[in-house]
Amino acid sequence: MGILDWIILGSALLFIVVFGVWKTRGSKNVNDYVRGGDDTKWWTIGLSVMATQASAITFLSTPGQAFHDGLGFVQFYFGLPLAMIFICLVFIPIYKRLKVFTAYEMLEGRFDLKTRTLTAILFLIQRGLAAGITIFAPSIILSAVLGWDLRTLNIIIGVLVIIYTVSGGTKAVSVTQKQQMFIIMVGMFFAFFFILGSLPTEVSFGDALKIAGANDKLKILDFSLDTNNRYTFWSGITGGFFLALAYFGTDQSQVQRYLSGKSVRESQLGLVFNGIFKIPMQFFILLVGAMVFVFYQYNSSPLNFNPAATKAVMESEYVEEYRALELEHQSLEKEKKMAQDAFSAALELKEYNAVEQAKQDIVKINQKERASRDTAKILINKADDSVETNDKDYVFIHFILNNLPTGLIGLLLAVILSAAMSSTASELNALGTITALDLYRRNLKRDMDEKHFVTVTKIFTLIWGIIAILIACVANLFDNLIQLVNIIGSIFYGNVLGIFLLAFFLKFIKGNAVFIAALITQVIVILGWYLDWMSYLWLNAFGCILVICLAILLQSFDSLSKKSELKT
Repeated sequence: MGILDWIILGSALLFIVVFGVWKTRGSKNVNDYVRGGDDTKWWTIGLSVMATQASAITFLSTPGQAFHDGLGFVQFYFGLPLAMIFICLVFIPIYKRLKVFTAYEMLEGRFDLKTRTLTAILFLIQRGLAAGITIFAPSIILSAVLGWDLRTLNIIIGVLVIIYTVSGGTKAVSVTQKQQMFIIMVGMFFAFFFILGSLPTEVSFGDALKIAGANDKLKILDFSLDTNNRYTFWSGITGGFFLALAYFGTDQSQVQRYLSGKSVRESQLGLVFNGIFKIPMQFFILLVGAMVFVFYQYNSSPLNFNPAATKAVMESEYVEEYRALELEHQSLEKEKKMAQDAFSAALELKEYNAVEQAKQDIVKINQKERASRDTAKILINKADDSVETNDKDYVFIHFILNNLPTGLIGLLLAVILSAAMSSTASELNALGTITALDLYRRNLKRDMDEKHFVTVTKIFTLIWGIIAILIACVANLFDNLIQLVNIIGSIFYGNVLGIFLLAFFLKFIKGNAVFIAALITQVIVILGWYLDWMSYLWLNAFGCILVICLAILLQSFDSLSKKSELKT
């Protein structure tokens, strides 16, 4: 990184923090601090909702996901537009009519205090863990690639977010997320066009797409019915729908974004904006990853993109075996470039047989390369089983640091850290609000003024910020960070969504039945995830349906027992 990179990175992060504090200073009551004064415009809501979901994990993991597995991950979002329509028609009018500060406040009026408290606690557990991961994700990758101290990075990101989130509350999160989304999209577009400009002059964008397609990177739709397949059309349209419905409809980090809307219409327009543009945005980020794959068809790439993994094996007894694999990898890269040149030439001449032969050659070479990478992972694991061998999350950052020009590196790092700050700010804002209003305020035995509850909300936001930093400092990297966040959500979201659907549509269900059903469901869902009964996306639908069925069953038993008591 050059001086210009540091200037761009530092200026972007400092601007966000200072702007957030300055723009939202002086919140005097709970309504201003938690709901942003109820004057947020629809475009701010839309961008804030998108920025909350688009964490640093999105911009680190998603391109790597496309690099390895293609564009099929976009199917995960197919249920989102349907969920946005449902929330606009059902959730938002109810929340706005009741003038609630939190999503769970409604549950007490419909059921009872213990159901509200249980649901709030489920949210705090899953979102508290997720907040730590959204800090940890960019920190561990940047520390491995740049050599920065991991804990120092965790603390820097956490402290920057805490400053403006504690200071300005919901409005600070919303106004800064507009700036963060601008930085994010500008950076991603620059990266995309730089990749296209870095390909050989004879390779057009259309040729690049054909090269990616020849290697199955552009396969989007999978209509198979295998429930163990994580990303299919059916899992996206069903499991993705339930996850999106639960996340945007019941997760306070999102609900708080549109509760601040000036009116029901402004809130609805904000979510419609998200429903329209979210899938194209994710598709574009995945397409960037596919273009990174094409870039490395013509340029050298490491055997493993995680530098910590390479260092571990190079300092072990397996160093000679690994070096032999690297030589084989270099030889395959030369063969691959020749095959790509032959493919491009055949496309230019429009010779069908030559195109098909070149395509088969490319596929065979890439299969050999994948086998070589898998063997390298085995050696790395033997050398040090504590080092992460799955390098999906390191692909894009490796490309940024080793191929982008000075200035653009700083901008892309600002993208990653801005995204981390954006998501973390929403999470801390929601965690502080839920703790202060659903737990502290609701169980407080004496009346206090508005200023007291604003102060308490700030204190709890600060505490959750510290907890998130601590979680980040002790977390471990899983298979893929974007999947990890979605797995954590899927374990809890289905259950919570089922509780809300019971509240909205099944008026005969009472609090005791819902409370017991929710406890049983959560245990079963955690067990199902642990025993790998199904792909994690299906857990959303499973948890939702299970809690509804159990609540109906328990309420029926309760009604029958009361009738028998009356007869006796």
